[in-house]
Amino acid sequence: MTFRHLFLAGVSAPKKLAAFRLLPIGRVIRYIFYFIFTMTLISFIRYLLGDGGLFEASPELEAYSQTIGSLLYPIAIVFQFVIATFYVFVRISLFAAFGMLLGMLFRRRVEYRFIWRTTAIAITLPILLTMILDFFPMTETFSAWLTSIIHISYIAFALKYYPKTVK
Repeated sequence: MTFRHLFLAGVSAPKKLAAFRLLPIGRVIRYIFYFIFTMTLISFIRYLLGDGGLFEASPELEAYSQTIGSLLYPIAIVFQFVIATFYVFVRISLFAAFGMLLGMLFRRRVEYRFIWRTTAIAITLPILLTMILDFFPMTETFSAWLTSIIHISYIAFALKYYPKTVK
């Protein structure tokens, strides 16, 4: 299964999302890191273009950024990578926990490790929307709600294809 297939199924095929629970965890994490790398790259380019200053909080921080000079850029890219990684993995983990609750509600046989993998692939469209809507700062609250609803919807649709609980 190529990453292109994972991407296309992550956007358009909830039935396949349920099947992706059986993928090796290494492939799923590699897929997630492609998005994290893309988010970091976009964020760093925006930082280089002056879209969001890192040291605009106070004059002292701005003076400090002048003293460290070009060392600021590697620090910025590392911080942006760590923040993006933290954001994506926490989001996947929280939505997987919510997916566990949905799975119990739908009376499906769910294990956290399987729902986590499904949630990780289901984050494809919400992350793409987050990256696009990030260019419109007035939509911050709206975009968080919109992407969360889409993510939960994808998880719920995928859960319909999980095996039913055996009594």
